[in-house]
Amino acid sequence: MSETKLREAICRFGLSIFERGLTFGSSGNISVRLDDGWLMTPTGATLGTLDPARLAKLDREGRHVSGDKPTKETFLHQGMYKHREDATAVVHLHSTHSVAVSCLADIDPEDCIPPITAYYVMRVGQLPLVPYYRPGDPELGPAVEKLAGRHHAVLLANHGPVVAGTSLENAVFATEELEETAKLWLMLRRENIRPLTPEQVADLRAHFPN
Repeated sequence: MSETKLREAICRFGLSIFERGLTFGSSGNISVRLDDGWLMTPTGATLGTLDPARLAKLDREGRHVSGDKPTKETFLHQGMYKHREDATAVVHLHSTHSVAVSCLADIDPEDCIPPITAYYVMRVGQLPLVPYYRPGDPELGPAVEKLAGRHHAVLLANHGPVVAGTSLENAVFATEELEETAKLWLMLRRENIRPLTPEQVADLRAHFPN
């Protein structure tokens, strides 16, 4: 896909995410890998009103070369790209139900949400928790990097998800699946649920590797 088309796609998905209430205000950011660097949504931008021509462009060394100033959370995206050669897009949101899960005291930090649906296992897989750092803290980058080689989705404590995908569409769809499963989990966590068995999870992962 050409850079022009990728710019348009970022803005189209950003508007869709915003209109459905998966992000709000100037929260959330999206990036796409290019042959010569990355496209990033700008700092302080609302995903619902992105301008293709004003998206930030970074070179392969991460230097800002054109467009508006990139998101202050650029290092979250670069941490994923550094350890996932197959990743061509990263989405970071402050989506309500995912953030709610990230605030719970009794979740498993190795896997924040149990495998309650097949599509969650297929699109998200295991979801580790990244310890809390203040927004914009550069230490978040190395914290994400520690997990990125084994996981394409992580949950930042008291903050929100960071999800990489083999395409922008896949990254967005996985983020949406994570948000819907977080909502389900919050609805069901006090009930006597029947999650998928380890054998069922292994079968899904064998057929649909993340």
